[in-house]
Amino acid sequence: MDGVVIEKTSSFSVSKRVYFILKRLTDIVFALLGCILLVPIALIVKITYILNGDFNSIFFKQKRIGKNGKEFNLYKFRTMVPNAEEVLKKLLKQEKYKKEWDLNQKFSKDPRITKIGNILRKTSLDEVPQFINVLKGDMSLIGPRPLINGELDAHNGNHELYESIRPGITGWWAANGRSATTYEKRLELEYYYCKNCSIMLDIRCIFRTVKAVIFKTGAK
Repeated sequence: MDGVVIEKTSSFSVSKRVYFILKRLTDIVFALLGCILLVPIALIVKITYILNGDFNSIFFKQKRIGKNGKEFNLYKFRTMVPNAEEVLKKLLKQEKYKKEWDLNQKFSKDPRITKIGNILRKTSLDEVPQFINVLKGDMSLIGPRPLINGELDAHNGNHELYESIRPGITGWWAANGRSATTYEKRLELEYYYCKNCSIMLDIRCIFRTVKAVIFKTGAK
């Protein structure tokens, strides 16, 4: 009986290793294509911001927590006003904003988001620079969303499970409601992926993500 258990465990770990190797190779291929796509999109975004009188950098980077708790810089197109952090501090002094932020770590109607930024978010184009993170190995195409330091603790999250795999540009949460879900439900969806990640689940995730982007399901 012990021999059978060992054999099953060994077989499971080998299949998982093969899965993660294939996953990384796929990440590299699509990240290279994504970085090529990034150039013309960045040019259009820059010109659009300039035409609206905003000459600040179109890129935004923020410290996030990745696999095994490793910290890295996540890249996105900037969708908020340049002084977003200062504006946030002022907003959190108001009870209605503080309550919503403590619950979901975001606002349903964030006053810091620019008109251009709103379009980038609704089309998910703000995520395109994260192909750089994927190429570097900080992230994967599919995985739990990378969180800021302390965010998981604030919601009594499971670090060991959540940080067991590379975070992703999209994931099971993003494919199943995104911002339309509660934070508790979000963690449940992310945990589910961490426990059950596989080629078939990744394929389902991709199709659901495409559907969510096309129909703008839960995008804010």
